[in-house]
Amino acid sequence: MNYRYIGKTGLRVTPICLGTMGFGSWSDEAESFKIMDKAYDRGINFFDTAELYPVPPKEIYAGETEIIIGKWLKNKKRDSIILASKVAGAANGWFVPPVRHGFTAVDKFHIKSAIEGSLKRLQTDYIDLYQMHWPDAVVPIEESLRAFEELVDEGKVRYLGTSNDTAYGLTKANETSKRIGIPRFESIQNNFSLNNPRFLDELAHVCEKEQISLLPYSPIGGGVLSGKYNGKFYPTNARFSEYLKSENPRIKAQGTRFVNSKTLEATAKYIEIAKRLNISPVTLAVAYSKQFKFVASTIIGARTTEQLADSFAAMDLELSDEVMQEIKEIQLDIMYPMG
Repeated sequence: MNYRYIGKTGLRVTPICLGTMGFGSWSDEAESFKIMDKAYDRGINFFDTAELYPVPPKEIYAGETEIIIGKWLKNKKRDSIILASKVAGAANGWFVPPVRHGFTAVDKFHIKSAIEGSLKRLQTDYIDLYQMHWPDAVVPIEESLRAFEELVDEGKVRYLGTSNDTAYGLTKANETSKRIGIPRFESIQNNFSLNNPRFLDELAHVCEKEQISLLPYSPIGGGVLSGKYNGKFYPTNARFSEYLKSENPRIKAQGTRFVNSKTLEATAKYIEIAKRLNISPVTLAVAYSKQFKFVASTIIGARTTEQLADSFAAMDLELSDEVMQEIKEIQLDIMYPMG
């Protein structure tokens, strides 16, 4: 196994991380256990979750994913797994999270409340990587960082990370940590894929210069890069097939961001590359997302165990310079398919 380190930490992780956001909604407890078992048996030691999961976020089952993981974790050696979770971002952000009555903020009160809830549900004494799910536009980052520092001092958290952040947000947080001498964000978890290479514009430079690791999520573009939306009809029991029919404007907008004429045109070109390489388009997409030096581990997901094989096939695959150049040319020809 080719392990990688997250940032400047002692967290030595596999190049593929198991994402769990569908545990409790798209995958029931039994299937979730099977997915985790298969990943663990394959040697994957890195698992990512959040207090908000499963998705789509609903108050009635927020936290269910962590409960499922906690039950599974009881029968494993805790130090054989690098476990990551997240505190919900602020209600002034891109949507109002269905936890703590929708009044969330990344302040000391909410960070403390979130960690205690996550530790209880996960049935563990500590979380290896604790992340801010998305930034708070009101609470000063110094206040957030000092609250996170207390969790590290108390031994409840080993290291810190952020998610869905910008180049400004990551740099501001990093420089604040340096200035006041407290633990910094060692990782950033952002959307990054063949269809969404925006991370390369600015954030990649920050990560490279400051030795902060990207943990890409949605490496197969929410399933779009598998090619399943390129047929005559959109598949049933698929996330964006459902999202595109939603009456909720935010949900529908998310669907059209992932599934549109540009993403489908680009996906068709990537499918041709995968065919030529005799690999699945999913394998190509996952391999691409973990190809970069600033990436520590790529977060994959699955509704069933059968969906894991193509992602696992990318574990030790490195794309040639020629293939990477061909991909770059497609990205220049069809710029920013996801906006």
